[in-house]
Amino acid sequence: AGASSDGERRSDDCRWIFQVLTGQPIRMAFSLDRIRHLYDFSSNFLDVNGQQMHYLDEGAGDPVVMLHGNPTWSFMYRKLVHLLSPRFRVLAPDHIGCGLSSKPPDSEYDYLLSQRILDLETFLDRLDVRKEITLVVHDWGGIIGMGYATRYPERIKRVVVFNTAAFLPQGKSIHWSLRYCRKSQLAAALIRGFNAFAGIASMTGCRQHPMNRELRRAYTGPYDSWRNRIATLRFVQDIPLDSRDPSFAIIDEIERRLTLLEDKPMLICWGMKDFVFDEDFLREWIRRFPKAETHRFANAGHYVVEDSFGEIGLLVKEFLERPV
Repeated sequence: AGASSDGERRSDDCRWIFQVLTGQPIRMAFSLDRIRHLYDFSSNFLDVNGQQMHYLDEGAGDPVVMLHGNPTWSFMYRKLVHLLSPRFRVLAPDHIGCGLSSKPPDSEYDYLLSQRILDLETFLDRLDVRKEITLVVHDWGGIIGMGYATRYPERIKRVVVFNTAAFLPQGKSIHWSLRYCRKSQLAAALIRGFNAFAGIASMTGCRQHPMNRELRRAYTGPYDSWRNRIATLRFVQDIPLDSRDPSFAIIDEIERRLTLLEDKPMLICWGMKDFVFDEDFLREWIRRFPKAETHRFANAGHYVVEDSFGEIGLLVKEFLERPV
């Protein structure tokens, strides 16, 4: 029975890869009901700068704000939400264009970092969350969260970092795959037409414990049409390569202001088999925040929270329960 299951899984994986690479439609009619056993939360919606932002709001106590990246959504934090909500108020928003939030066209929304930071500020202000905040950040959630934190350092209590950046290490260029996706019309067509970015990320993001088909569908499900994949592409296109790009100056400012957070308790959990946010990024976090508690997960990939939750969950819980 075990061999048959493994064979079926390999067959599914091969079929998934073939569909992505050949541009065949991937049939994944997304329904929240199909993943209720994994994502059993009440959905909340808030008008944020003219768009509907979906978010989880679980528990009571000091706020823990969990910010996802691209191409994920609040589903990635589901286990942490369950673990921490008995003691904390856990807020996990879906960025506009992501998850269950609105997915407006370019004519109705500015898919740039400056807008993302403003959205986070508006979201937290509308919920009257302005103090004792623990930020939990991953991927694009890092630069968005640190953009907010460097503007309001007095509001931040702690920071938990998973494979992300709020800077570009000196002499480091972005991975060739992102550079290609950012510039290529073919890549743009595959991302918007066939969910290639989210699909491939769901297959490569977990290296120690690869996702099964059910999990991959949950991660990629909200991005089920050309229209609904707009943020997946726009996030990549907003990665600044030089000073001419719209978000370059903002990232430069955030980087210069990171010193405002150097005394905040920080926990870093890093998947070492991440080919984008690799060890160079981890070293830069440690250089900038030498007091941070750092844990390396040698066999985990970019989706380190999913890949190594058993260990990470305990580390995060213990870190948040320490007096500050």
